[in-house]
Amino acid sequence: MKFLLFIAGIGGLLYGIDVGIIAGALPYLESTASVAWRLSAQQLGFIVAAVLLGSVLSSLFAGALADWIGRRWAMVLSGVLFTLSIPLIALADGYVPLLLGRLLQGVSGGLIGVIVPLYLAECLHARQRGRGAALFQLLLTIGLVAAAVVGLLQAQSVETATAAARQLGDSAREAAVFAAKDHAWRSIFWWCLTPGLVFTIGSLLLSESPRWLARRGRMEEARTALLRTRPADEAEAELREIRQALAPANTGDSGTAAGAGTGANGRAAGSEAAYRASPRTGESLLSRRYVLPFLLACLILALNQATGINSVLAYVVNILNQAGLPGATANAADVALKVLNSLMTIVAVVLVDRKGRKFLLMLGTGCIVVALVAAGLLFRGVEGEQRDVRPMLQAQIQSDSLSLRLDAETLRALSVQSGAPVQLTVAYSYGPFTNVQTRRSDDPALPVLRLSREDTVQPDSVIGVFFRKLHLNPFADPADAKNAALRIERADIAAVPPAAHGWQVALAMCLFVAGFAVGPGVCVWLALSELMPTRIRSNGMSIALLINQFVSTMIAAVFLPTVGEYGYATMFFGWAGCTLLYFLTATFLLPETKGKTLEEIEAHFARR
Repeated sequence: MKFLLFIAGIGGLLYGIDVGIIAGALPYLESTASVAWRLSAQQLGFIVAAVLLGSVLSSLFAGALADWIGRRWAMVLSGVLFTLSIPLIALADGYVPLLLGRLLQGVSGGLIGVIVPLYLAECLHARQRGRGAALFQLLLTIGLVAAAVVGLLQAQSVETATAAARQLGDSAREAAVFAAKDHAWRSIFWWCLTPGLVFTIGSLLLSESPRWLARRGRMEEARTALLRTRPADEAEAELREIRQALAPANTGDSGTAAGAGTGANGRAAGSEAAYRASPRTGESLLSRRYVLPFLLACLILALNQATGINSVLAYVVNILNQAGLPGATANAADVALKVLNSLMTIVAVVLVDRKGRKFLLMLGTGCIVVALVAAGLLFRGVEGEQRDVRPMLQAQIQSDSLSLRLDAETLRALSVQSGAPVQLTVAYSYGPFTNVQTRRSDDPALPVLRLSREDTVQPDSVIGVFFRKLHLNPFADPADAKNAALRIERADIAAVPPAAHGWQVALAMCLFVAGFAVGPGVCVWLALSELMPTRIRSNGMSIALLINQFVSTMIAAVFLPTVGEYGYATMFFGWAGCTLLYFLTATFLLPETKGKTLEEIEAHFARR
């Protein structure tokens, strides 16, 4: 059992790396890719969201894949895909290969997110199931810590290179800083290769899920798998429950099916008959006995992402930078947040089978609401001091483009009198194509702020043409921007917040992460695997995680444009409202499932 938990934990580690690795890499990717590859804020948002989009795509077929080839081989496949994604990302020389690599990484993460909790739920005893899911989440948080530590190490190397380049001329200094940042984000991804290999090889050595074997009529193999983690008497009792749950629901003959035959052949025949009567041939996810647990699990999975957790973890360095913490300090705070996440997950491991899922969810979501409201108020105070410089920038536009460097001369032109560092945020558009860029006067490289049509208007795509032919228009048409003038939608300049403000925001983020770790972080995997009845578990989990990843993808995709246009406070207040709904759901709709077998939980909803 220890080996099973170890490999499942490595799966959680990979899932955490999927979510967290971009946080440390994004500042350097943003600095280099926007110059070398001319990526817009929308494209950078897509790169961040690609992992989540890949998870959505794989969630569509994860349950069917796990039913077809088995839980173990599906885990092997997810490990292979993750391993292949690393060189594709780290060696990328443009937007498309980087996006494809992140999509592949997301496909792997989506499979892991469905199949590993499914595998744990079907293999572990009811007494250990909560702890097993908590261990998955614990290793997930350790993956976040590992990603943050790697990001911190690379941040320190970039600062060292930047300090050494101060003595150089402008062009040489800019080239040296660019090379250091480009090397940093690529190195961050290379560090992820080893755990991918460990998970892939370890999954090959696991046994198959006993419930999957039972659904295939392979009862002796199911018994053997149960005996790996249970005493003989408990294994036999649980095997009887499994056979009863698999018996046809409409015959009232489950006892006969469960007891058919005393030998291996009789048991196999009874189970195979039950398997043929499974919902594939009669019942659906929306059958009366399944609809309540299915919809409840979907609601919890959606609200879990609506807290904003994945975007906070992905953008935390950017958030703390905007709050007033300098580069390496923000990276160090990121590491501290990820360590806190792991420590509070250990607390959840201890409490989840003692206090129960409902209590932890209520406690965690309550803390998250307080943290998000506090962070929103802190940013609202700073964002209220911004000064509109849009007319000044609009007047400097020449030939529908604008180029400036936030040096002393530009600051004087923008009527900035003090010597304190300032930050300029510009939102602009060419017809339907929009972008947001930010520059700080204390950036040692002083990169040029360049607003141009070729950097903003994305080339047409086969997908865009296809949707427009269907008279659907989710993608902007480049033809509409061909002759459109450059329009400055918003241009605000303000002093960079003091470090004390940054630390206050960091404390709010600590409360956010602690609340999520002790409640939703662990309990979401239990809700995903425990609430679904056996007959619909794999496909139901797949759909619920699809909804989860869809919500997360949408939040990640709109994060940068939204905070550029409306500020961070708006995002935090929106997440707080969603989390309040999560708290009410946990309080009034979620039943307690601790200490109950999967079949007992299913019986509870059947009675409802």
